[in-house]
Amino acid sequence: MAGGITDTGELYSPYVGLVYMFNLIVGTGALTMPKAFATAGWLVSLVLLMFLGFMSYMTTTFVVEAMAAANAQLRWKRMEKRKEDDEDEDSSSGVSDSDVLLHDGYERAETRPILSVQRRGSPNIFEITERVEMGQMASMFFNKVGVNLFYFCIIIYLYGDLAIYAAAVPVSLMQVTCSATGNHSCSVGDGTKYNDTDKCWGPIRRIDAYRLYLAAFTLLLGPFTFFNVQKTKYLQIMTSLMRWIAFILMIILALIRISRGQAEGHPSMAQLSGIRNLFGVCVYSFMCQHSLPSLITPISKKKHVNKLVLLDYILILAFYSLLSFTAIYCFRNDTLMDMYTLNFTNCKIISVAFIRYFLGLFPVFTISTNFPIIAVTLRNNWKTLFHREGGTYPWVVDRIVFPAITLIPPVLVAFCTHDLESLVGITGAYAGNGIQYLIPAFLAYCSRKDTQLVFGSGTVNKHLSPFRHTFWIVFVLIWGFSCFVFVTANIVLSESKL
Repeated sequence: MAGGITDTGELYSPYVGLVYMFNLIVGTGALTMPKAFATAGWLVSLVLLMFLGFMSYMTTTFVVEAMAAANAQLRWKRMEKRKEDDEDEDSSSGVSDSDVLLHDGYERAETRPILSVQRRGSPNIFEITERVEMGQMASMFFNKVGVNLFYFCIIIYLYGDLAIYAAAVPVSLMQVTCSATGNHSCSVGDGTKYNDTDKCWGPIRRIDAYRLYLAAFTLLLGPFTFFNVQKTKYLQIMTSLMRWIAFILMIILALIRISRGQAEGHPSMAQLSGIRNLFGVCVYSFMCQHSLPSLITPISKKKHVNKLVLLDYILILAFYSLLSFTAIYCFRNDTLMDMYTLNFTNCKIISVAFIRYFLGLFPVFTISTNFPIIAVTLRNNWKTLFHREGGTYPWVVDRIVFPAITLIPPVLVAFCTHDLESLVGITGAYAGNGIQYLIPAFLAYCSRKDTQLVFGSGTVNKHLSPFRHTFWIVFVLIWGFSCFVFVTANIVLSESKL
Protein backbone atom coordinates (compact mmCIF):
# COMPACT_ATOMS: atom_id res chain seq x y z
CA MET A 1 0.00 0.00 0.00
CA ALA A 2 2.91 2.29 0.34
CA GLY A 3 3.36 4.45 -2.71
CA GLY A 4 5.61 3.02 -5.34
CA ILE A 5 5.74 1.13 -8.57
CA THR A 6 6.28 -2.55 -7.98
CA ASP A 7 6.80 -5.55 -10.17
CA THR A 8 3.72 -6.70 -12.01
CA GLY A 9 4.32 -10.35 -11.18
CA GLU A 10 3.27 -13.43 -13.08
CA LEU A 11 0.34 -12.88 -15.44
CA TYR A 12 -2.89 -14.82 -15.00
CA SER A 13 -6.19 -15.20 -16.88
CA PRO A 14 -9.24 -13.00 -16.23
CA TYR A 15 -11.03 -15.87 -14.47
CA VAL A 16 -8.11 -16.43 -12.09
CA GLY A 17 -8.25 -12.69 -11.40
CA LEU A 18 -11.95 -13.07 -10.61
CA VAL A 19 -11.14 -15.75 -8.02
CA TYR A 20 -8.35 -13.65 -6.47
CA MET A 21 -10.64 -10.63 -6.13
CA PHE A 22 -13.38 -12.80 -4.59
CA ASN A 23 -10.88 -14.15 -2.03
CA LEU A 24 -9.61 -10.66 -1.22
CA ILE A 25 -13.03 -9.10 -0.61
CA VAL A 26 -14.63 -11.98 1.30
CA GLY A 27 -12.66 -11.96 4.54
CA THR A 28 -13.05 -11.15 8.23
CA GLY A 29 -15.83 -8.64 7.65
CA ALA A 30 -18.13 -11.40 6.39
CA LEU A 31 -17.97 -13.12 9.81
CA THR A 32 -19.51 -10.05 11.50
CA MET A 33 -22.19 -9.51 8.85
CA PRO A 34 -24.87 -11.95 10.21
CA LYS A 35 -24.98 -10.12 13.57
CA ALA A 36 -25.22 -6.77 11.75
CA PHE A 37 -28.06 -8.15 9.58
CA ALA A 38 -29.95 -9.28 12.68
CA THR A 39 -29.65 -5.93 14.46
CA ALA A 40 -30.75 -3.86 11.43
CA GLY A 41 -33.54 -6.10 10.07
CA TRP A 42 -33.45 -8.26 6.96
CA LEU A 43 -35.14 -5.82 4.55
CA VAL A 44 -33.06 -2.78 5.52
CA SER A 45 -29.93 -4.95 5.48
CA LEU A 46 -30.60 -6.36 2.02
CA VAL A 47 -31.35 -2.94 0.50
CA LEU A 48 -28.29 -1.33 2.10
CA LEU A 49 -26.06 -4.28 1.13
CA MET A 50 -27.13 -4.02 -2.52
CA PHE A 51 -26.71 -0.24 -2.61
CA LEU A 52 -23.27 -0.30 -0.96
CA GLY A 53 -22.21 -3.11 -3.29
CA PHE A 54 -23.20 -0.90 -6.25
CA MET A 55 -21.30 2.07 -4.79
CA SER A 56 -18.21 -0.06 -4.20
CA TYR A 57 -18.34 -1.34 -7.78
CA MET A 58 -18.58 2.22 -9.09
CA THR A 59 -15.52 3.39 -7.14
CA THR A 60 -13.64 0.25 -8.20
CA THR A 61 -14.08 1.34 -11.83
CA PHE A 62 -12.80 4.79 -10.81
CA VAL A 63 -9.58 3.24 -9.47
CA VAL A 64 -9.12 1.12 -12.62
CA GLU A 65 -9.52 4.28 -14.71
CA ALA A 66 -6.94 6.11 -12.59
CA MET A 67 -4.54 3.16 -12.94
CA ALA A 68 -4.82 3.41 -16.74
CA ALA A 69 -4.23 7.18 -16.63
CA ALA A 70 -1.17 6.67 -14.41
CA ASN A 71 0.24 4.06 -16.81
CA ALA A 72 -0.30 6.43 -19.73
CA GLN A 73 1.56 9.25 -18.02
CA LEU A 74 4.46 6.99 -17.07
CA ARG A 75 4.77 5.92 -20.72
CA TRP A 76 4.62 9.54 -21.85
CA LYS A 77 7.40 10.51 -19.44
CA ARG A 78 9.61 7.74 -20.77
CA MET A 79 8.88 8.75 -24.36
CA GLU A 80 9.74 12.36 -23.57
CA LYS A 81 12.89 11.25 -21.78
CA ARG A 82 14.03 9.18 -24.75
CA LYS A 83 13.26 12.09 -27.05
CA GLU A 84 15.31 14.40 -24.84
CA ASP A 85 18.24 11.97 -24.80
CA ASP A 86 18.14 11.72 -28.59
CA GLU A 87 18.19 15.51 -28.91
CA ASP A 88 21.12 15.71 -26.48
CA GLU A 89 23.07 13.32 -28.65
CA ASP A 90 22.40 15.45 -31.72
CA SER A 91 23.22 18.77 -30.09
CA SER A 92 25.37 19.56 -27.06
CA SER A 93 23.95 23.06 -26.58
CA GLY A 94 20.61 24.21 -25.11
CA VAL A 95 18.28 22.70 -22.57
CA SER A 96 15.17 20.75 -23.56
CA ASP A 97 11.81 22.13 -22.53
CA SER A 98 10.88 18.71 -21.19
CA ASP A 99 13.23 19.25 -18.22
CA VAL A 100 10.57 21.49 -16.79
CA LEU A 101 7.79 19.05 -17.65
CA LEU A 102 9.42 16.14 -15.90
CA HIS A 103 10.05 18.27 -12.84
CA ASP A 104 6.41 18.95 -12.05
CA GLY A 105 3.43 17.09 -13.50
CA TYR A 106 1.12 20.03 -12.92
CA GLU A 107 3.09 22.37 -15.20
CA ARG A 108 2.38 20.21 -18.24
CA ALA A 109 -0.41 22.54 -19.37
CA GLU A 110 2.23 24.67 -21.07
CA THR A 111 3.16 21.86 -23.44
CA ARG A 112 1.52 20.65 -26.59
CA PRO A 113 -1.08 17.87 -26.30
CA ILE A 114 0.68 14.66 -27.25
CA LEU A 115 -2.01 13.26 -29.48
CA SER A 116 0.71 13.21 -32.12
CA VAL A 117 2.88 11.06 -29.88
CA GLN A 118 0.01 8.67 -29.27
CA ARG A 119 -0.82 8.36 -32.97
CA ARG A 120 2.70 7.64 -34.14
CA GLY A 121 4.02 5.61 -31.25
CA SER A 122 1.57 3.80 -28.98
CA PRO A 123 -2.11 3.23 -29.76
CA ASN A 124 -2.47 1.46 -26.38
CA ILE A 125 -0.97 4.18 -24.23
CA PHE A 126 -3.67 3.60 -21.58
CA GLU A 127 -2.96 -0.13 -21.31
CA ILE A 128 -2.43 -1.22 -17.69
CA THR A 129 0.92 -3.02 -17.70
CA GLU A 130 2.72 -1.49 -14.69
CA ARG A 131 1.51 -1.92 -11.14
CA VAL A 132 1.04 1.59 -9.77
CA GLU A 133 -0.06 1.50 -6.14
CA MET A 134 -2.60 3.94 -4.73
CA GLY A 135 0.09 5.87 -2.90
CA GLN A 136 1.94 6.48 -6.16
CA MET A 137 -1.29 7.52 -7.91
CA ALA A 138 -1.98 9.96 -5.08
CA SER A 139 1.51 11.42 -5.56
CA MET A 140 0.90 11.77 -9.30
CA PHE A 141 -2.57 13.31 -9.22
CA PHE A 142 -2.95 15.00 -5.78
CA ASN A 143 -1.19 18.00 -4.32
CA LYS A 144 0.85 17.73 -1.13
CA VAL A 145 -2.19 18.16 1.15
CA GLY A 146 -4.09 15.50 -0.76
CA VAL A 147 -1.19 13.05 -0.52
CA ASN A 148 -0.92 13.56 3.25
CA LEU A 149 -4.68 13.10 3.67
CA PHE A 150 -4.48 9.89 1.62
CA TYR A 151 -1.78 8.45 3.88
CA PHE A 152 -3.63 9.60 6.99
CA CYS A 153 -6.78 7.80 5.82
CA ILE A 154 -5.05 4.57 4.90
CA ILE A 155 -3.03 4.55 8.14
CA ILE A 156 -6.20 4.94 10.23
CA TYR A 157 -7.81 2.11 8.25
CA LEU A 158 -4.83 -0.16 8.84
CA TYR A 159 -4.88 0.68 12.56
CA GLY A 160 -8.54 -0.35 12.62
CA ASP A 161 -7.66 -3.55 10.75
CA LEU A 162 -4.98 -4.42 13.29
CA ALA A 163 -7.27 -3.63 16.25
CA ILE A 164 -9.95 -5.95 14.78
CA TYR A 165 -7.41 -8.71 14.27
CA ALA A 166 -5.88 -8.21 17.73
CA ALA A 167 -9.33 -8.54 19.34
CA ALA A 168 -10.74 -11.33 17.14
CA VAL A 169 -8.09 -13.94 18.00
CA PRO A 170 -8.29 -13.57 21.82
CA VAL A 171 -12.12 -13.43 21.65
CA SER A 172 -12.25 -16.71 19.74
CA LEU A 173 -9.80 -18.37 22.12
CA MET A 174 -11.68 -17.06 25.16
CA GLN A 175 -15.08 -18.18 23.87
CA VAL A 176 -13.86 -21.65 22.98
CA THR A 177 -11.90 -22.31 26.15
CA CYS A 178 -14.00 -20.48 28.76
CA SER A 179 -17.48 -21.00 30.16
CA ALA A 180 -19.25 -20.36 33.40
CA THR A 181 -20.46 -23.96 33.49
CA GLY A 182 -17.08 -25.55 32.85
CA ASN A 183 -18.18 -27.42 29.70
CA HIS A 184 -16.31 -25.27 27.24
CA SER A 185 -16.99 -27.30 24.12
CA CYS A 186 -20.78 -27.23 24.35
CA SER A 187 -21.85 -23.99 26.02
CA VAL A 188 -20.39 -21.27 23.82
CA GLY A 189 -23.08 -21.06 21.19
CA ASP A 190 -26.12 -22.10 23.24
CA GLY A 191 -27.43 -18.59 23.74
CA THR A 192 -26.10 -18.16 27.29
CA LYS A 193 -24.98 -14.60 27.87
CA TYR A 194 -21.71 -14.24 29.74
CA ASN A 195 -20.28 -11.18 31.44
CA ASP A 196 -16.62 -10.32 31.36
CA THR A 197 -16.52 -10.82 35.12
CA ASP A 198 -17.81 -14.43 34.95
CA LYS A 199 -15.30 -17.10 35.92
CA CYS A 200 -13.27 -18.87 33.26
CA TRP A 201 -10.87 -21.22 35.03
CA GLY A 202 -10.85 -21.11 38.79
CA PRO A 203 -10.26 -17.52 39.93
CA ILE A 204 -9.49 -16.32 36.39
CA ARG A 205 -12.30 -14.18 34.95
CA ARG A 206 -13.26 -14.22 31.28
CA ILE A 207 -11.87 -10.72 30.75
CA ASP A 208 -8.60 -11.84 32.38
CA ALA A 209 -8.44 -14.83 30.03
CA TYR A 210 -9.09 -12.52 27.07
CA ARG A 211 -6.25 -10.21 28.09
CA LEU A 212 -3.90 -13.13 28.70
CA TYR A 213 -4.61 -14.37 25.19
CA LEU A 214 -4.12 -10.83 23.87
CA ALA A 215 -0.75 -10.62 25.62
CA ALA A 216 0.31 -13.99 24.19
CA PHE A 217 -0.89 -12.95 20.73
CA THR A 218 1.11 -9.70 20.95
CA LEU A 219 4.27 -11.42 22.19
CA LEU A 220 4.11 -14.10 19.50
CA LEU A 221 3.19 -11.97 16.47
CA GLY A 222 4.27 -8.46 17.54
CA PRO A 223 7.98 -9.02 16.88
CA PHE A 224 7.24 -9.57 13.17
CA THR A 225 6.45 -5.84 13.03
CA PHE A 226 10.16 -5.16 13.54
CA PHE A 227 11.16 -7.24 10.51
CA ASN A 228 10.08 -7.67 6.91
CA VAL A 229 7.48 -10.32 6.19
CA GLN A 230 5.38 -11.02 3.13
CA LYS A 231 2.52 -13.35 2.27
CA THR A 232 3.78 -16.31 0.30
CA LYS A 233 1.85 -18.08 -2.41
CA TYR A 234 1.49 -21.25 -0.35
CA LEU A 235 0.35 -19.36 2.74
CA GLN A 236 -2.29 -17.62 0.62
CA ILE A 237 -3.50 -20.96 -0.73
CA MET A 238 -3.69 -22.46 2.76
CA THR A 239 -5.61 -19.57 4.32
CA SER A 240 -7.97 -19.32 1.33
CA LEU A 241 -8.70 -23.05 1.52
CA MET A 242 -9.43 -22.89 5.26
CA ARG A 243 -11.66 -19.85 4.77
CA TRP A 244 -13.79 -21.50 2.11
CA ILE A 245 -14.11 -24.75 4.02
CA ALA A 246 -15.34 -22.75 7.03
CA PHE A 247 -17.81 -20.60 5.06
CA ILE A 248 -19.27 -23.56 3.15
CA LEU A 249 -19.59 -25.59 6.36
CA MET A 250 -21.46 -22.78 8.12
CA ILE A 251 -23.91 -22.30 5.23
CA ILE A 252 -24.57 -26.04 4.87
CA LEU A 253 -25.01 -26.58 8.62
CA ALA A 254 -27.43 -23.64 8.87
CA LEU A 255 -29.43 -24.90 5.86
CA ILE A 256 -29.63 -28.40 7.40
CA ARG A 257 -31.04 -27.01 10.65
CA ILE A 258 -33.57 -24.88 8.76
CA SER A 259 -34.66 -27.83 6.59
CA ARG A 260 -35.16 -29.98 9.69
CA GLY A 261 -37.46 -27.40 11.23
CA GLN A 262 -34.92 -26.50 13.94
CA ALA A 263 -34.65 -22.84 12.90
CA GLU A 264 -34.99 -20.42 15.80
CA GLY A 265 -34.63 -17.08 14.02
CA HIS A 266 -37.48 -14.62 13.57
CA PRO A 267 -35.73 -11.54 12.18
CA SER A 268 -37.51 -8.23 11.98
CA MET A 269 -37.81 -6.30 8.73
CA ALA A 270 -36.23 -3.07 9.92
CA GLN A 271 -34.50 -1.68 12.99
CA LEU A 272 -33.04 1.73 12.24
CA SER A 273 -30.82 1.66 15.33
CA GLY A 274 -28.69 -1.06 13.74
CA ILE A 275 -27.97 0.80 10.50
CA ARG A 276 -24.80 2.49 11.79
CA ASN A 277 -22.95 -0.77 12.46
CA LEU A 278 -24.42 -2.42 9.37
CA PHE A 279 -23.09 0.42 7.21
CA GLY A 280 -19.58 0.07 8.62
CA VAL A 281 -19.63 -3.72 8.33
CA CYS A 282 -20.82 -3.57 4.69
CA VAL A 283 -18.20 -0.98 3.72
CA TYR A 284 -15.51 -3.07 5.42
CA SER A 285 -16.79 -6.24 3.73
CA PHE A 286 -16.63 -4.73 0.22
CA MET A 287 -13.18 -3.22 0.69
CA CYS A 288 -10.76 -3.97 -2.15
CA GLN A 289 -9.91 -0.59 -3.69
CA HIS A 290 -6.53 -0.32 -1.94
CA SER A 291 -5.41 -3.68 -3.40
CA LEU A 292 -6.72 -3.27 -6.95
CA PRO A 293 -3.30 -2.51 -8.52
CA SER A 294 -2.01 -5.88 -7.27
CA LEU A 295 -5.10 -7.68 -8.60
CA ILE A 296 -5.86 -5.96 -11.91
CA THR A 297 -2.37 -5.37 -13.33
CA PRO A 298 -1.35 -9.06 -13.72
CA ILE A 299 -4.58 -9.96 -15.60
CA SER A 300 -3.48 -10.93 -19.11
CA LYS A 301 -6.56 -9.65 -21.00
CA LYS A 302 -8.13 -6.50 -19.60
CA LYS A 303 -10.53 -5.63 -22.40
CA HIS A 304 -13.59 -6.55 -20.33
CA VAL A 305 -12.14 -5.88 -16.89
CA ASN A 306 -15.11 -3.77 -15.74
CA LYS A 307 -17.54 -6.56 -16.66
CA LEU A 308 -15.33 -9.03 -14.81
CA VAL A 309 -15.41 -6.84 -11.70
CA LEU A 310 -19.20 -6.51 -12.01
CA LEU A 311 -19.55 -10.30 -12.12
CA ASP A 312 -17.39 -10.56 -9.01
CA TYR A 313 -19.56 -8.09 -7.13
CA ILE A 314 -22.75 -9.94 -8.12
CA LEU A 315 -21.28 -13.24 -6.87
CA ILE A 316 -20.08 -11.62 -3.62
CA LEU A 317 -23.48 -9.98 -3.07
CA ALA A 318 -25.17 -13.37 -3.53
CA PHE A 319 -22.71 -15.02 -1.15
CA TYR A 320 -23.12 -12.39 1.59
CA SER A 321 -26.91 -12.64 1.27
CA LEU A 322 -26.84 -16.45 1.51
CA LEU A 323 -24.51 -16.43 4.51
CA SER A 324 -26.48 -13.76 6.38
CA PHE A 325 -30.00 -14.98 5.62
CA THR A 326 -29.22 -18.57 6.62
CA ALA A 327 -27.72 -17.18 9.85
CA ILE A 328 -30.59 -14.90 10.89
CA TYR A 329 -33.22 -17.60 10.23
CA CYS A 330 -31.20 -20.39 11.84
CA PHE A 331 -30.32 -18.57 15.08
CA ARG A 332 -32.25 -16.19 17.33
CA ASN A 333 -31.11 -12.59 17.13
CA ASP A 334 -29.98 -12.55 20.74
CA THR A 335 -27.81 -15.67 20.25
CA LEU A 336 -25.94 -14.50 17.15
CA MET A 337 -22.37 -13.70 18.14
CA ASP A 338 -20.07 -10.96 16.83
CA MET A 339 -17.88 -13.66 15.27
CA TYR A 340 -20.39 -15.91 13.47
CA THR A 341 -18.12 -18.97 13.61
CA LEU A 342 -18.64 -19.13 17.39
CA ASN A 343 -22.33 -19.99 16.92
CA PHE A 344 -21.22 -23.40 15.68
CA THR A 345 -19.28 -24.39 18.80
CA ASN A 346 -22.40 -25.74 20.53
CA CYS A 347 -22.93 -29.52 20.79
CA LYS A 348 -26.60 -29.10 19.84
CA ILE A 349 -25.56 -27.56 16.53
CA ILE A 350 -22.64 -29.86 15.71
CA SER A 351 -21.98 -33.19 17.38
CA VAL A 352 -18.52 -33.66 15.80
CA ALA A 353 -15.94 -32.11 18.12
CA PHE A 354 -13.36 -31.58 15.37
CA ILE A 355 -15.75 -29.39 13.32
CA ARG A 356 -16.72 -27.40 16.43
CA TYR A 357 -13.11 -26.63 17.22
CA PHE A 358 -12.21 -25.99 13.58
CA LEU A 359 -14.95 -23.36 13.21
CA GLY A 360 -14.38 -21.89 16.66
CA LEU A 361 -10.64 -21.50 16.12
CA PHE A 362 -10.81 -20.72 12.39
CA PRO A 363 -10.28 -16.94 12.90
CA VAL A 364 -7.21 -17.71 15.02
CA PHE A 365 -5.41 -19.45 12.16
CA THR A 366 -6.34 -17.13 9.31
CA ILE A 367 -6.05 -13.83 11.17
CA SER A 368 -2.74 -14.77 12.76
CA THR A 369 -1.19 -15.16 9.31
CA ASN A 370 -2.50 -11.76 8.17
CA PHE A 371 -1.61 -9.69 11.25
CA PRO A 372 2.17 -9.42 10.60
CA ILE A 373 1.59 -8.55 6.93
CA ILE A 374 -0.86 -5.74 7.75
CA ALA A 375 1.48 -4.50 10.50
CA VAL A 376 4.48 -4.31 8.14
CA THR A 377 2.30 -2.54 5.55
CA LEU A 378 1.26 0.06 8.15
CA ARG A 379 4.86 0.52 9.29
CA ASN A 380 5.98 1.13 5.70
CA ASN A 381 3.19 3.67 5.18
CA TRP A 382 4.38 5.58 8.24
CA LYS A 383 7.89 5.62 6.77
CA THR A 384 6.62 6.82 3.41
CA LEU A 385 4.54 9.59 4.98
CA PHE A 386 7.50 11.15 6.78
CA HIS A 387 10.15 10.38 4.18
CA ARG A 388 11.98 13.26 2.57
CA GLU A 389 13.82 13.04 -0.72
CA GLY A 390 17.40 11.94 -0.19
CA GLY A 391 16.95 11.51 3.57
CA THR A 392 17.42 8.41 5.71
CA TYR A 393 16.10 7.51 9.15
CA PRO A 394 18.35 6.91 12.17
CA TRP A 395 18.54 3.24 13.18
CA VAL A 396 16.47 3.79 16.35
CA VAL A 397 13.69 5.56 14.45
CA ASP A 398 13.68 3.03 11.62
CA ARG A 399 13.88 -0.18 13.66
CA ILE A 400 12.27 0.81 16.98
CA VAL A 401 10.05 3.91 16.76
CA PHE A 402 8.11 3.09 13.59
CA PRO A 403 7.40 -0.55 14.58
CA ALA A 404 6.41 0.60 18.09
CA ILE A 405 3.90 3.23 16.92
CA THR A 406 2.53 0.56 14.56
CA LEU A 407 2.01 -2.14 17.18
CA ILE A 408 1.10 -0.35 20.42
CA PRO A 409 -2.09 1.62 19.50
CA PRO A 410 -4.14 -1.33 18.10
CA VAL A 411 -3.11 -3.55 21.01
CA LEU A 412 -4.24 -0.85 23.45
CA VAL A 413 -7.60 -0.57 21.64
CA ALA A 414 -8.02 -4.36 21.77
CA PHE A 415 -7.10 -4.28 25.48
CA CYS A 416 -9.87 -1.76 26.18
CA THR A 417 -12.64 -3.41 24.11
CA HIS A 418 -13.41 -6.67 22.35
CA ASP A 419 -16.67 -5.50 20.77
CA LEU A 420 -15.86 -6.71 17.25
CA GLU A 421 -19.08 -5.46 15.66
CA SER A 422 -18.36 -1.90 16.82
CA LEU A 423 -14.68 -2.09 15.84
CA VAL A 424 -15.56 -3.27 12.33
CA GLY A 425 -18.41 -0.75 12.09
CA ILE A 426 -16.33 2.26 13.12
CA THR A 427 -13.33 1.26 10.97
CA GLY A 428 -15.54 0.79 7.93
CA ALA A 429 -17.69 3.88 8.54
CA TYR A 430 -14.75 6.29 8.87
CA ALA A 431 -11.43 5.19 7.34
CA GLY A 432 -13.14 2.63 5.09
CA ASN A 433 -15.49 5.33 3.86
CA GLY A 434 -12.54 7.46 2.83
CA ILE A 435 -10.68 4.65 1.05
CA GLN A 436 -13.73 3.17 -0.64
CA TYR A 437 -15.56 6.35 -1.68
CA LEU A 438 -13.69 9.64 -1.31
CA ILE A 439 -10.20 8.72 -2.49
CA PRO A 440 -11.34 6.84 -5.65
CA ALA A 441 -13.69 9.71 -6.57
CA PHE A 442 -10.91 12.29 -6.20
CA LEU A 443 -8.51 10.03 -8.11
CA ALA A 444 -10.97 9.77 -11.00
CA TYR A 445 -11.58 13.53 -11.07
CA CYS A 446 -7.91 14.55 -10.83
CA SER A 447 -6.69 11.89 -13.28
CA ARG A 448 -9.27 12.99 -15.88
CA LYS A 449 -8.25 16.61 -15.44
CA ASP A 450 -4.56 15.78 -15.65
CA THR A 451 -5.06 13.51 -18.68
CA GLN A 452 -6.78 16.31 -20.58
CA LEU A 453 -3.89 18.68 -19.81
CA VAL A 454 -1.30 16.19 -21.00
CA PHE A 455 -2.96 14.37 -23.88
CA GLY A 456 -5.58 16.86 -25.04
CA SER A 457 -9.35 16.81 -24.66
CA GLY A 458 -9.90 14.45 -27.61
CA THR A 459 -8.02 11.51 -26.05
CA VAL A 460 -10.20 8.76 -24.58
CA ASN A 461 -8.99 6.47 -21.78
CA LYS A 462 -9.72 2.91 -22.95
CA HIS A 463 -10.46 1.95 -19.31
CA LEU A 464 -12.73 4.93 -18.69
CA SER A 465 -15.32 4.10 -16.03
CA PRO A 466 -18.88 3.35 -17.22
CA PHE A 467 -19.82 6.09 -14.75
CA ARG A 468 -17.94 8.68 -16.76
CA HIS A 469 -20.26 11.63 -16.18
CA THR A 470 -19.08 14.10 -13.55
CA PHE A 471 -22.46 13.63 -11.82
CA TRP A 472 -21.33 10.23 -10.51
CA ILE A 473 -18.16 11.64 -8.97
CA VAL A 474 -20.15 14.40 -7.27
CA PHE A 475 -22.73 11.83 -6.13
CA VAL A 476 -20.03 9.61 -4.55
CA LEU A 477 -18.43 12.59 -2.80
CA ILE A 478 -21.76 13.81 -1.41
CA TRP A 479 -22.59 10.26 -0.32
CA GLY A 480 -19.21 9.80 1.37
CA PHE A 481 -19.33 13.08 3.30
CA SER A 482 -22.99 12.48 4.22
CA CYS A 483 -22.04 9.10 5.67
CA PHE A 484 -19.41 10.76 7.86
CA VAL A 485 -22.05 13.14 9.22
CA PHE A 486 -24.70 10.43 9.67
CA VAL A 487 -22.42 7.99 11.49
CA THR A 488 -20.99 10.71 13.75
CA ALA A 489 -24.46 12.04 14.60
CA ASN A 490 -25.69 8.52 15.30
CA ILE A 491 -22.80 7.84 17.68
CA VAL A 492 -23.34 11.14 19.52
CA LEU A 493 -27.09 10.54 19.87
CA SER A 494 -26.55 6.96 21.02
CA GLU A 495 -24.03 8.07 23.65
CA SER A 496 -26.31 10.89 24.87
CA LYS A 497 -29.06 8.35 25.59
CA LEU A 498 -26.79 6.31 27.88
